[in-house]
Amino acid sequence: MTAFTPSDDPLVVAGKSYRSRLLTGTGKFRDLDETARATAAAGAEIVTVAIRRTPFFNNAVGQNSGEPSLLDVLPPDRYTILPNTAGCYTAEDAVRTCRLARELLDGHNLTKLEVLGDEKTLFPDVVQTLKAAEQLVADGFEVMVYTSDDPILARRLEQIGCVAVMPLAAPIGSGLGIQNRYNLLEIVENAGVPIIVDAGVGTASDAAIAMELGCDGVLMNTAIAGARDPVRMARAMALAVEAGREAFLAGRIPRKRYASASSPVDGLIG
Repeated sequence: MTAFTPSDDPLVVAGKSYRSRLLTGTGKFRDLDETARATAAAGAEIVTVAIRRTPFFNNAVGQNSGEPSLLDVLPPDRYTILPNTAGCYTAEDAVRTCRLARELLDGHNLTKLEVLGDEKTLFPDVVQTLKAAEQLVADGFEVMVYTSDDPILARRLEQIGCVAVMPLAAPIGSGLGIQNRYNLLEIVENAGVPIIVDAGVGTASDAAIAMELGCDGVLMNTAIAGARDPVRMARAMALAVEAGREAFLAGRIPRKRYASASSPVDGLIG
């Protein structure tokens, strides 16, 4: 029997196939070397960057002369760079940031939209998110959108034309794990675009649970960058995402209240 490989079951976003279902962020690492090593250990092919905070190019503002840039250690010919609108609190600001990213990245249309509504919880402002999504889709962007775990809102964002919907599992950076599995399940079961958990994952078991629910992928940053050993945690997350996907495809046994013998009882000797 031929062994299964992730390439047999790709993640497809905006018409492009990816072997890895783990997407990673680039913030909070100690330095660019750790960023590169953790990203490689995760096996990530899509990496998200905060366009308003990240020095993309050599000699960018806030960067010492001669220092490498993010694109030096995560080259676009190897990774799909996913600019995000982190730090935006209005639709206008988010749209402006996406247009800036498209200019910086030579017409790159794939973007991650997030419009925040509260500085403490970093929950999304869903009204402003809808407004920005409509404008960006009309402007030719391929929008992957961070949102709440509301199934109705997820459906609306898909109807607008977003190429992936990214509901939170818990507040950004909280590490609380999957707090809303029934909402996520409802979103997954009614979606026609990839559903990628974004925010709240703390450890490998959280990533596995998200994938076992049928989510198409997981995006994380703090869970890896904030670990005692980010590179090792990145590898753990990659294994968890793959295992969770395999378990989902295999189909778990039903839950029962009572024991069920692993070995058949018919024909026992004596």
